Amino acid sequence: MSTDPLSDAQENAPGDALAVRRKRLIFRSWHRGMKEMDLLMGTFAEKHVPAFTVEQLDRYEHLLDLNDPDVFDWLLGRAPFPDDLDADLMALLQAHRVA
Repeated sequence: MSTDPLSDAQENAPGDALAVRRKRLIFRSWHRGMKEMDLLMGTFAEKHVPAFTVEQLDRYEHLLDLNDPDVFDWLLGRAPFPDDLDADLMALLQAHRVA
């Protein structure tokens, strides 16, 4: 066994690796770069990421890889979001923004 706790988690049960992935996504959500996006994505992630399926986590992670100004404009309705983004995820994010 290695001394790296993240490596150890990935070597253990799949549930452990999934828990680490969720924690990383929540952390990334709180550390976006734009304060507005940190607040929006961080609170969203804390509320929804723990219950996401692996497929939803994949789609959310893809969203986190995109530029803050673009995502911010999509969420505020300033620009339409691209067709390749998951409409259900974007609707959930927009509902969270209003809540």
